[in-house]
Amino acid sequence: MGQGPPPFLELQGVSKRYPNGTLALTDISLAVGEGEFLALVGASGCGKSTILRHIAGLVAPSAGHIQWSRPPAAGAIGMVFQEPTLMPWASIQDNVRLPLDLAKVRRAEADARVTALLAQVGLADFARAYPRELSGGMKMRAAIARALVTRPRLLLMDEPFAALDEITRQKLNDDLLALWRDQRFTALFVTHSVYEGVYLAGRAIVMAPRPGRIHADIPLDLPHPRDEALRTDARYADACRRVSLALADAMGVHATGGGA
Repeated sequence: MGQGPPPFLELQGVSKRYPNGTLALTDISLAVGEGEFLALVGASGCGKSTILRHIAGLVAPSAGHIQWSRPPAAGAIGMVFQEPTLMPWASIQDNVRLPLDLAKVRRAEADARVTALLAQVGLADFARAYPRELSGGMKMRAAIARALVTRPRLLLMDEPFAALDEITRQKLNDDLLALWRDQRFTALFVTHSVYEGVYLAGRAIVMAPRPGRIHADIPLDLPHPRDEALRTDARYADACRRVSLALADAMGVHATGGGA
């Protein structure tokens, strides 16, 4: 039997030590398939965001390397941070179009792509609005649209919904999954919330802290499309329990000094 296709990307023994001596990550090995949706779950300080920054090329590992099935081209990686980081002096349309302007995409094509994407994220009526006129959830929708406007192969999301109320957060979870089903990008989503990670992802990567390392890699075999009914499904409750137990165990390893 022949081997399957190589992973979309693979972290191979990645470690990161900062100049002050802090070991942020140690021996991170993780394969991500094309079109997968992965959740990185763990407490603060366990290196989840640092993994995203390595994949995005914002920092270089101290040891190990990242292997790609095809080297990412310009615009192939989109990233959404904890804050929307929108330009306050620019309209939502101009904010979302920024990556296309930087890539020198023709204005007519860029505007058409922005208009279509704003409709997908529910902001069609707010293209001319400014960030100060939008709610927190709407600003995050604009940030997601900006990250997706280049049609990236990979979307990295660093706790984008953490500051939002529960109702808005759940609605954005549903909207994000709809975008993923439509565009079929690969997604890595950092969260503190077990419930959010399990609802969104096909795999949960549970991190242990100081130094950050992978404690468990848990497949989440839950049905798609995911909707409100799943939140009261026994299978969802069981998956949340398994990830919660793994996270508690990861913190227990840290508390007893194992591997630190």
